[in-house]
Amino acid sequence: MKTSSRKSIMLLVLTLLLSIALAACTSEPDDSDGATASNEDSGEGEGQGGDLVIATLSDAVTLDPAASNDTPSSDIQINIFETLVTQDENMEVQPGLAKSWKIVDDLTWEFELREGVTFHDGTEFNAEVVKANIERTLDPEIAAPTSFMYDMITDIKVIDEHTVQFTTEFPFAPLPAHLAHPGGLMISSEQIEEDYEAMKDGEEPGSIINEHPQGTGAFKFEEWESGQYVKLVKNEDYWDESALLDSVTFKVVPEDLTRFAELETGDSHISNPLSPSDVAQVEARDGMTVQRQESSSLSYVGFNMSKEPFDDERVRQAISMAINKDQIIDGIYDGIGNPANGPLAPGIFGYDENISGLEYDQEEAKSLLADAGYEDGFSATLWTNDNRERIDTATNVQAQLAEIGIDLEIEILEWGAMLEQTANGAHEMFVFGWTTVTGDADNGMYPLFHSDNLGSAGNRTFTENEQLDELLSGARQTSDADERLELYSQAQEMLVEIAPMVYIHNQEYILGVSEKVNGLSQLPTQLLQLKEVYLEE
Repeated sequence: MKTSSRKSIMLLVLTLLLSIALAACTSEPDDSDGATASNEDSGEGEGQGGDLVIATLSDAVTLDPAASNDTPSSDIQINIFETLVTQDENMEVQPGLAKSWKIVDDLTWEFELREGVTFHDGTEFNAEVVKANIERTLDPEIAAPTSFMYDMITDIKVIDEHTVQFTTEFPFAPLPAHLAHPGGLMISSEQIEEDYEAMKDGEEPGSIINEHPQGTGAFKFEEWESGQYVKLVKNEDYWDESALLDSVTFKVVPEDLTRFAELETGDSHISNPLSPSDVAQVEARDGMTVQRQESSSLSYVGFNMSKEPFDDERVRQAISMAINKDQIIDGIYDGIGNPANGPLAPGIFGYDENISGLEYDQEEAKSLLADAGYEDGFSATLWTNDNRERIDTATNVQAQLAEIGIDLEIEILEWGAMLEQTANGAHEMFVFGWTTVTGDADNGMYPLFHSDNLGSAGNRTFTENEQLDELLSGARQTSDADERLELYSQAQEMLVEIAPMVYIHNQEYILGVSEKVNGLSQLPTQLLQLKEVYLEE
């Protein structure tokens, strides 16, 4: 129904969502004012550039934005490619490759694109490029794990060279925020065509893009030595103000202590992340600082609900009630972060502060296990990737569950293997994380719990519940903010009973940073902002 009053409501809701929904925020693979603390930039030394080295926990899975939904990959991709809109330090949507946008009617958004923007391969950025990128992400043959971010789009119309319209299946106010997600990064259309041609010859989707990605970003791809580093160099022909750095190297350093040593010796300028147990050492040393950022992230222990005994709600509830979260937060994260009662962090649109979650109660946990027929407990495997805090969390959970008769074997997987195997449902229990990148509950709940998103899209617990599906679908198909809040509240209440995961905590991102680094910031999504960074010798 296209009435003026309906449009007014839509505009009001849009203003509300875009102003508060992104106030706090790949999965992975995330103070109080929501902004990143950073070294003061006096302006002295601006333009000095430098070759920045970031010691990072995990290698990228891929450099093709349509083939990944994890933070290590996105951290690199966002410097090579750009999105139509961006997010500032308060997670408010700002112009990117699109200079403006508006609602045409209940189901139509129009974006006005910047002129004079070219890709690293020299080809032009325009409306046809936007259409090609979103259509590629939605192509089932590509099987993009972020396709759920845009599957409400039913038509993409090129109005003119620099104007594009999106038609959605239903009113969808968070669309601009979704287009700010790394899944909306723009790739050269020429490279997209080359990639499709390679697929005809039997190559995997993204093989061409992954080999030498072509974006419009402030940095250009130079080299990827798998398992060791990815190097980017300054784009001298960038359409906006150029980056200050000459190059950025994302150096893969899986061991926390080695990342700290790299920072201490000056071999690396940033430790990403910094282990909470290393914070005191960094603070005690000259020449380095600790940088903190509140997040929209969730750390959790998930169950594969398609496997026994985790297909029994009582077993999942019992495990949830047998784990003391404070013990994990205080003992492993040194008190950094806050206990989570559900999938959403405070500040995310849709978060319900009245949801209390399952309280720690070991005796009730034993009773629930007995009711489920596991009075003597059972054995299972708990997977984690090679991250110290996650490994320590797995060890702690192993010890706590032993007290109610559950014998856990811990398996440690490399990050890429962890993503692949949990997407395939090969696991029983797993330690994982999720970041609500858009700041809206749709991104924090729909991919994690809707049955349309089993596996790589986010639902690694293999939650399948028709009533929950209806709530999550209904919440994304209405533009009434109050109705959305009510539906998300009901969904969070349902998730307390379903207990697909143990919600551990909403973490705080911590970086170890050399004092030579100026202008560094980090969004609540965990992604590093490097365009304004320079090194001062």
